[in-house]
Amino acid sequence: MEIFRKKSIQDLINEAGKKDVTLKKELGAFDLSMLGIGAIVGTGIFVLTGVAAAEHAGPALILSFILSGLVCIFAALCYAEFASTVPVSGSAYTYSYATFGEFIAWILGWDLILEYGFASASVASGWSGYFQGLIAGFGIHLPKAISSAFNPANGTYIDVPAILITFIITLLLTRGVKHSARFNTIMVIIKLTVVIIFLSVGAWYVKPDNWTPFMPFGFSGVAAGAATAFYAYIGFDAVSTAAEEVKNPQRNMPIGIIASLAVCTILYVAVSAVLTGIVPYQLLDVKNPVSFALNYIHQDWVAGFISLGAIAGITTVLTVMVYGQTRLFYAISRDGLLPKVFSKIDKKKQTPVVNSWITCLLVSIFSGLIPLGKLAELTNIGTLFAFMSVSIGILYLRKTQGAPKRGFRVPFVPWIPIIAFLSCGYLVLQLPALTWISFLVWLVIGLIIYFSYGRKHSTLNR
Repeated sequence: MEIFRKKSIQDLINEAGKKDVTLKKELGAFDLSMLGIGAIVGTGIFVLTGVAAAEHAGPALILSFILSGLVCIFAALCYAEFASTVPVSGSAYTYSYATFGEFIAWILGWDLILEYGFASASVASGWSGYFQGLIAGFGIHLPKAISSAFNPANGTYIDVPAILITFIITLLLTRGVKHSARFNTIMVIIKLTVVIIFLSVGAWYVKPDNWTPFMPFGFSGVAAGAATAFYAYIGFDAVSTAAEEVKNPQRNMPIGIIASLAVCTILYVAVSAVLTGIVPYQLLDVKNPVSFALNYIHQDWVAGFISLGAIAGITTVLTVMVYGQTRLFYAISRDGLLPKVFSKIDKKKQTPVVNSWITCLLVSIFSGLIPLGKLAELTNIGTLFAFMSVSIGILYLRKTQGAPKRGFRVPFVPWIPIIAFLSCGYLVLQLPALTWISFLVWLVIGLIIYFSYGRKHSTLNR
């Protein structure tokens, strides 16, 4: 039973402060909210809305986003209690160490490595596409061989822009968390401004007839749309990886998680309503639905701003995802389940510099060489499993840990955690069989690493 050995909440907090060089506490509630919005508003709002409307939900995409948002809000309430109770890096991995034990924690940590790593790579690949589209407008075209992932049949071998943006983001992250948060805030303001411009211009061209029929694919279409739209919300859990770098985490962590999710849900619903009101939903099966809608109503001058907002949006998503990956590696390594190089902190910058560059190398390999479609397949399933574990973990925490100091408590326990668990379970069952098979292969690789390295080197062996 040693694989289910646990660390108490107090042990986790004490260990976080024991190291000679620790992460620097510089973030407040506003910084966390901006990190959350930076992670959530990106590819989803600029790309996913059109596909989900055309293929699944029609104008009822509004309901799909509300449904996905409710699922995420229930899960976010559970994250908020954990984050205020266990203000330590590692997100669901760390929470599981305190509730379910080392083995389950490792599975969740390995699961989150999948989420952040593949999401970072897919976002970098998406950024490359938008960037090349933007410079093409100025007559600049990259050589085909270095414009996309390895596919000799199409004459492409490596995606150089995806590698370069990953390098730049990593360089920024190694300078310190405050510099990264400031850059993220600027990018978030740019993309929110662009979204508001779209809503302000598009609202005048809405035709209510385009909302009829409102639910052309029935409720099953709304549910399928919600499962697809869920990808748009991935990222708010990355806020919880910042716990050790937050001033007054008991207060600020819940505010950052819940505020960012609430703002983003409102934005998604508003954009869905205007988008399907401007353009008949059947025409929205395009890669750039927001720009397409503005061209459709002959507002071409605004469409250029949308490209800028999309690039800013995707940049912030990549920043937060790479940041979350480095802090996850840091937490797992500190517990001995990964090599110690991942938890080494630079004395001057107080960031895991070596860890960051290793992450940069891995993300660059994936984004530079593997096609975008392959990268995106596994992100949803990893996130949903993390949400389910955190939701059920709250019930276990309340039962086994009594009432430790909390800055936030989930209301209506056990109902909200149970609803969060069941709704995430419903969405995960909507995913295709190939995604499940790929996920199981990833878990088998993780089990091999744990039993060959992690269990022996765990700090709990001492």
